[in-house]
Amino acid sequence: MSRQSPPETRGTNARTLVLFTGLVALVGLIVWPSFAGRLHYAKTRAELAAIRDAAAGAELRSVGKLFTTLARVIGPAVVNVTGKRAAHSQPDEIGALRGETPAGTTDESVGSGVIVDSAGVIVTNYHVVAQSDEIDVALADGRRFKADLVGADAGSDLAVLRIDAKGLPTAEWADSDSVEVGEMAWAIGNPFGLDRTITYGIVSAVGRRGVVENPFQEFLQTDASINPGNSGGPLVDVHGHVIGITTAIVGKGFRGIGFAIPSNRARRVCEEIRTSGHVERGYLGMEVRELPLPPGNRSAGAVSVAAVDPRSPAARAGVRQGDVVVSFDGEPVTEPAALVLLLLRSPVGATLPMEIVRDGARQTINVTVGRRPHER
Repeated sequence: MSRQSPPETRGTNARTLVLFTGLVALVGLIVWPSFAGRLHYAKTRAELAAIRDAAAGAELRSVGKLFTTLARVIGPAVVNVTGKRAAHSQPDEIGALRGETPAGTTDESVGSGVIVDSAGVIVTNYHVVAQSDEIDVALADGRRFKADLVGADAGSDLAVLRIDAKGLPTAEWADSDSVEVGEMAWAIGNPFGLDRTITYGIVSAVGRRGVVENPFQEFLQTDASINPGNSGGPLVDVHGHVIGITTAIVGKGFRGIGFAIPSNRARRVCEEIRTSGHVERGYLGMEVRELPLPPGNRSAGAVSVAAVDPRSPAARAGVRQGDVVVSFDGEPVTEPAALVLLLLRSPVGATLPMEIVRDGARQTINVTVGRRPHER
């Protein structure tokens, strides 16, 4: 026969259980936050230790060494260029990276350059060596040479020099058409005479126009520090390959806005100068204008043919006044400057497709790129 506790005892036990449970809860409220905090701190401390271990590991060390590796890769191919000319007063060109320093009876333009052929071929800016009577080149190993001007192109602000040296370290060209906004970029040059200075930034914009007086010249924009004396030096990518030739800044000093001639254009100009001593530019012989769009229409612009020279390549191909140019060589044409830039990139003598709209119907005309009449 089972025995039951008296009601008074059962009530006392229940109250005791409630009090004990409350006491445990109270202790938990007091102790748990402290315990949880210590647990979280221990976890955080372990994570920080893991991060420190990773920072000491090969992966992050290799990232840290990237800059020094780039300096070693590209640095030997960068040269200092000094153009000397008879002293005369010149107006200051806003945005040019020419550092003019009077030296007795001569003016000096101090800039940079990059070796693109181990046989002593150097690319620099035209404005660094323009009208120079003498051009001096200093290599990374300390040797100095008198340079010959192979040729220059004022339109692209590029010049090619040659020095009497063999087996020189060279820089490799990159494909500037594949460069995207946000990519890392390094500028190496001779700012203010501080030779082989390397600065770091990103590519801030591509296809930037309206930077210089020539409205048809496109640039890569970067926030890598560029100053007077950097002119003609390379802008390189993460592999140390040349994506551009630095040429201009906004204002008279570094403001985080610098510009470089894209490597594909610089390479083409360099090769043309080495082959023929000058640069030929494409010509179709037609006047084009931006076609006004109806009010409220925000679609891409269009280009209409305002006039055609009857003796021009465009006339021989059958282009007529009033035609609307839609594309050239497979690339869309939305403004006159775009068509001019495509022509500048096209080799003289090449036959390329040009899509037009005539009387409301699209058709393709094959045009042969001619040589501009003033060039021989």
